[in-house]
Amino acid sequence: MPRSRKPRTIAHRPPVAVFKPAGVPARQLMWITVRLDEYEALRLADGEGLNQEDVGERLGVSRPTVSRILESAHRKVAQALSQGHALAIEGGPVQFVPPMGRGRGRGRHGWGWR
Repeated sequence: MPRSRKPRTIAHRPPVAVFKPAGVPARQLMWITVRLDEYEALRLADGEGLNQEDVGERLGVSRPTVSRILESAHRKVAQALSQGHALAIEGGPVQFVPPMGRGRGRGRHGWGWR
């Protein structure tokens, strides 16, 4: 029996939970699910340009785990884009925390999610 996954630390919820090809009804599409930890790893590594070591610190996992998470996320996004599938961002072993660098408390802009 495999070990349960260690919860990943997530600082930002995605602004939208679904991406789909325009003009195609959702019921006609094949859906691919990107877990919240995969989304956060993509956001940090590809969006913010952090290296895998820093992404691992933010997520609370090792660098090799980040590599596996990114490989899975890249494969899913590439498949959705190249084959016209829809993407849903949801689930996974995560715990939400305030974004780094904001100090204690919510400040005037909140935690970074609604």
